[in-house]
Amino acid sequence: MSMQVREYRPADWPQVWPIVREIVRAGDAFVYDPAMTEEQAHNIWVLGPPAITLVAVADDRVLGTANAYANRPGPGAHVSTASFMVADDARGKGVGTALCRSVMEWAKERGFVGMQFNAVAESNHRAVDLYRRLGFEIVGTVPGAFRHPTLGRVGLHVMYCEF
Repeated sequence: MSMQVREYRPADWPQVWPIVREIVRAGDAFVYDPAMTEEQAHNIWVLGPPAITLVAVADDRVLGTANAYANRPGPGAHVSTASFMVADDARGKGVGTALCRSVMEWAKERGFVGMQFNAVAESNHRAVDLYRRLGFEIVGTVPGAFRHPTLGRVGLHVMYCEF
């Protein structure tokens, strides 16, 4: 599979929305309302400058998407954050890794000193393992802060990677 990570274009939304919808409605990875509308999802996910939204594509098919921006304003604006979503049938094929590496590079190029993930469900083992492979550490866990649809209350990790 020849994959490219590039900036999101408005014409990508018809392929991005089903990925976002599926993941959010599953309720097992993101702290978004599973009943969010398409308009709400677009407003949350597609971010303009100084943030960035990316897509991973192969043969004109969107396989995954990411966004990245300053984690906090003002005195916290030197640390970035990012979110990732990969289509169900594209998981395990390096899409998440490519997206994560791309946003990390984007953040480094803009002078961020690190990247912080604020709410990684501890039950999302693929994401936790991926982030650890790319240099992130779990710096804390909020016990029971995420209501998983089948596992009940699980912890939310805060993960950080210093650049």
